Amino acid sequence: MKPKDVVAAIIKKDNLYLIVQRNRNKYMGLKWEFPGGKVEPNETFHEALSREIHEELDININVYEKIAEEKYKDDEIDIILHYYLCSEKSGTTRLNEHENIAWIEKKDFNEYDFVEGDGNVLSLL
Repeated sequence: MKPKDVVAAIIKKDNLYLIVQRNRNKYMGLKWEFPGGKVEPNETFHEALSREIHEELDININVYEKIAEEKYKDDEIDIILHYYLCSEKSGTTRLNEHENIAWIEKKDFNEYDFVEGDGNVLSLL
């Protein structure tokens, strides 16, 4: 089976990065990650990212360049993560799916327990 494409938004504002804590009832529950989700058929990565962020956080974003691609596979999932640099455009953040949200500085990344896939991208920021 072909790995699923997943998009993730690296939303940056004033040297802070937005991260979210996964729903406790989901796979890898309570771990931290960059928000995003699966790309639907016939959807571009940019469209998927805008849609997912709006569904999950109720905000609209600007999507800029892709900064990384990570493959991740374990017993449950087989995905290719596509990371895009983004900024907030409009809206007020609301948690529709996640347990928690945080704006953190790069130096504080190691204090959060990230999902396995996101760990490698942190060094690129």
